[in-house]
Amino acid sequence: MQQTILAIAGKPGLYKLVSRGKNNLIVESLDAQHRRQPAFATDRITSLADIAMFTDTDDVPLMNVLESLKTLEEGKKASIDYKKAGGDELREYFGKVLPDFDRDRVHVSDIKKLLQWYNILIENGITDFKEEMKPTEGDNIDDRKETAE
Repeated sequence: MQQTILAIAGKPGLYKLVSRGKNNLIVESLDAQHRRQPAFATDRITSLADIAMFTDTDDVPLMNVLESLKTLEEGKKASIDYKKAGGDELREYFGKVLPDFDRDRVHVSDIKKLLQWYNILIENGITDFKEEMKPTEGDNIDDRKETAE
C-alpha cells in the first residue's frame, strides 16, 4: 500500500493519510500521540511529494532534498538543532544538503520546517523517500470515462 504523507497549513507536524471520507480525509498525526482527525476540503492540504525547493536553476523535489539530507546525516536525525541555530548557521548547513539552493527565495523558516519534517519522518521509520512518497492521483479522476461509451 502506498503511503501518503501530508502537511496541513496551520497545523504543526506531518500527517499520514489513513482513509478518505465523503467530504474529508482521515489523517493520523506523526507525533508521539498518533491522533486521528478529519481534514476537510477547506484545509490547505499538501502531499510532501508535491513540494519542491527553489534552486538557482530548476526546482528540486522535496523527496530529493530529503534523500540528500539522509545521505549527509547517514540516516540519523539532523545533527543541527534547528530551534537554536541562527540563520547563517542554518543556511551554511543547508548548503551542504542542496548547494545551489536559491538564497533569496528559500527562507530560514523553510529550512527549519524541512529539518523538523525530516526528523519527524526519521523518528517514524520513514526513510525511503523515493519509494514511500510518490505523488498520488486524487479522487477527482472521472471514472465515468470508461462507462460513457
